[in-house]
Amino acid sequence: MSEQNDDKPENDAQLAAKIKGSARQIWLAGLGAYTKAEEDTGRFFDRLVQEGEQLENRTRGVVEKQIKSVEDRVEGVRERATGTWDRLEHMFDERVSGALRRLGIHRREEIDSLARRVEVLERELARLRDQAGDDEEE
Repeated sequence: MSEQNDDKPENDAQLAAKIKGSARQIWLAGLGAYTKAEEDTGRFFDRLVQEGEQLENRTRGVVEKQIKSVEDRVEGVRERATGTWDRLEHMFDERVSGALRRLGIHRREEIDSLARRVEVLERELARLRDQAGDDEEE
């Protein structure tokens, strides 16, 4: 067999040309694959960005609804708590006032009211004394 290959030098040249042609085709195919991968990567990245934006928009709506729901519940609890505290404060005031009255201790408002009444009576008494003094002099 080697005698046949030695006898035909054109076969070696043809074989070398075929190998060279195949190597070139392999090289070109690799370049094409690289270019295609680079193009697909760009499109793939863009698609991922779009899907991420869509997901963000959907989840933002859900999160905002959840936040609103929690805020509404907190507001309801706050209103109930405020109402409860107001009622408790009123009940406490009434009970303390009742206990103080039973002990003979009056509230500040009652004392202030009595002080105003005493002032009015003192002025009236002074006026009557002045009037009585004027009648005695005559």
